[in-house]
Amino acid sequence: MGAEVAVCGPRSLLPSAIDELEVAVFHRIEQAIEWADALNILRLQLERMTAGYIRRCGNTIASLVCRANGWSARKRNVLILHPGPMNRGVEIDSDVADGPFSVILNQVTNGVAVRMAVLYLLSGGKPELAEAAKRGGGER
Repeated sequence: MGAEVAVCGPRSLLPSAIDELEVAVFHRIEQAIEWADALNILRLQLERMTAGYIRRCGNTIASLVCRANGWSARKRNVLILHPGPMNRGVEIDSDVADGPFSVILNQVTNGVAVRMAVLYLLSGGKPELAEAAKRGGGER
């Protein structure tokens, strides 16, 4: 669809074949912020931290948390998305989650309907049938 995609995270959380995909890879959130027009921040599952995939303390988590001070060098807006639930202070600061560039509440509110529509269309669905079903009639 013409989008450039990147991932950001420690090597232990990235797919082993990430280098085979056509994506940029960043290991520091500041690099991703500088590069991106939109950030879809995913939840760092606490159970992965105890399983040895990531250290909870130290520079690893500090380099991944999306913090408001990371925006200071930005010259343009970055759209902030997160599917929820959020671990505030673990993967995202409240200042970012609740900030002016966040669309997280809209995303959570409308996410299921949007994903259903995308999956419907990608699976060969016909929009005119969906519209007819919504009106209460339609072909079968």
